Amino acid sequence: MAVVVIGEPAAQPGAALPPAVTAAFEAVGLRTHLCRPGDGDPLPATLTGADALVLACAGPEALPLLRAALAAEVPVLALGGGAPLLDRAAAQPLPPAAGADPLRGAGEGAYGHGFRRLGGSAWALPGPLGDPAGAAPLHRFAALAAARAEHTATRAFFTPRADAWEERFAYQAPAYEAAVARMRLRPGQTVLDLGCGSGRALPALRAGVGAGGTVLGVDLTPAMLTAAARAGRRGPAGLLVADCGRLPLPAGAVHGIFAAGLLDHLPQPRTALTEWARVCAPGAELLLFHPSGRAERAARHGRPVSPDDPLAEPNLRPALDATGWQLAEYEDAVTHFVARARRRVRASRCGGSPGG
Repeated sequence: MAVVVIGEPAAQPGAALPPAVTAAFEAVGLRTHLCRPGDGDPLPATLTGADALVLACAGPEALPLLRAALAAEVPVLALGGGAPLLDRAAAQPLPPAAGADPLRGAGEGAYGHGFRRLGGSAWALPGPLGDPAGAAPLHRFAALAAARAEHTATRAFFTPRADAWEERFAYQAPAYEAAVARMRLRPGQTVLDLGCGSGRALPALRAGVGAGGTVLGVDLTPAMLTAAARAGRRGPAGLLVADCGRLPLPAGAVHGIFAAGLLDHLPQPRTALTEWARVCAPGAELLLFHPSGRAERAARHGRPVSPDDPLAEPNLRPALDATGWQLAEYEDAVTHFVARARRRVRASRCGGSPGG
């Protein structure tokens, strides 16, 4: 994990980065990568691998990277001379952030010393870099960057790809329809597509639950849901920005979950399976899907199939068993991967065993 710091040329007065800046990130396990474009240091081509962006210069060469960070909601902190560039990058007003400001301490009023928030992921501290008044918000920013690291990585990867996602993978729509057909959906039920992307499964899910059912596409990356809406998927389904490991839904509200290419990319698959079981009613269907098999995907990436793959049956079956699911169907073919499980019926208070 790394924080990209864009600084002034070393010869500029006051260009030295205060040790407190580096120390704030090291304290939460984030290393800093200092780039000085004015001295010929290349800027990162993408934000992949960047947990945050700290801007301490006003050079226009950083504008493309800064705009990409704002679009992907990568945490941004503009210090000193970087504040005017942040304003320039956010030429269009950023949407107001919901909830309390995580960089404002409990009981604190409005920011002093020029510190301000722009949207949900960017802050500016126009004062001197060594200003002690900025120490508290700097440490809070570092803690926020560390806490958001997993979300940042996902959004940084998918945001620049979202516009072309539907066109690139539209040919897979029939495979998604065939996978959804394996779910035993009934009219009037509630079904989720977790990590829905541009929503290729949403029309088939709507067909399964009918006009009286509820279909919800959930994705962590707002740009992917924008792509889904552009592809006409807002009609068949509601679209929700949310973490699939912390769903804003009541217990037992869902009758089916479709998840394509998701579980094996999560840092804690069992935690996610537990959360999915929480929101599902007994007997609910879970379908894990990928439009290619595990061996084909591994070969495409130039590596062997890993025995630690969460989708390998010896790993998946006990993970499902431990989190309230029962594996009903497992198929790892060349052309697709499907694992279908059913939410166990909860044990009765009299000590009965969970049903299948």
